[in-house]
Amino acid sequence: MSILDSPIPRFHLAMPVDDLAAAQHFYGEVLGLEQGRSADTWLDWNLHGHQFVTHLAPGRASRIHNPVDGHDVPVPHFGLILTVPAFQELANRLRAAGIDFVIEPYVRFEGEAGEQRTMFLLDPAGNALEFKAFADDSQVFAT
Repeated sequence: MSILDSPIPRFHLAMPVDDLAAAQHFYGEVLGLEQGRSADTWLDWNLHGHQFVTHLAPGRASRIHNPVDGHDVPVPHFGLILTVPAFQELANRLRAAGIDFVIEPYVRFEGEAGEQRTMFLLDPAGNALEFKAFADDSQVFAT
């Protein structure tokens, strides 16, 4: 059996932050993620079963944007593909927390293959996050 044949592979992602307390508030309180192990320079988070780590790393390179569907999409970015109800719940939670969106929640590719709801925001360190939900989950990799 290959490692790629694992029934549910989980990813590990480490991202730089310049303020661990701000990261702890954002990921723990605003996004509601469960915190795992930690040290003076990093915090582990349970990102829906995936291991996400915020590492203290002051100083950031300039951000790149790519035009997608009439928006300037920040690169790099990461996030989750949610169900439509979970996407709506998260969008409401972020609005209630007063989060400024880089790209407000909207429907992309409406009526086409791969129709999806999407939203972009930044964490306190400037890391870009995208959360999305497909109208038909079987079309995540539609061409």
